[in-house]
Amino acid sequence: MSRVCEFTGKRPVTGNNVSHANNRTKRRFVPNLCKVTLLSDRLDRSFKFRISAHALRSVDHVGGLDTFLLKSKDEVLSDNARKVKREIAAAG
Repeated sequence: MSRVCEFTGKRPVTGNNVSHANNRTKRRFVPNLCKVTLLSDRLDRSFKFRISAHALRSVDHVGGLDTFLLKSKDEVLSDNARKVKREIAAAG
């Protein structure tokens, strides 16, 4: 299972740990992924996703799963999220 957000496409990036003596060692910055179950109002069903905490806050801010998926671009969504988006669009 890769460490990629299903809604925003956030993935690990690399950087350096820098010590006080300015020694540099490689490290990874991984997104804060959460396994969540979100409810669709139009389909009256729940769906499981693995999304970042930032994406979860965005879903709440926009007003729910349906509006977030309909506003988001298909390029950044995972295959599972794209499938749910198509179902929501067809229902509404």
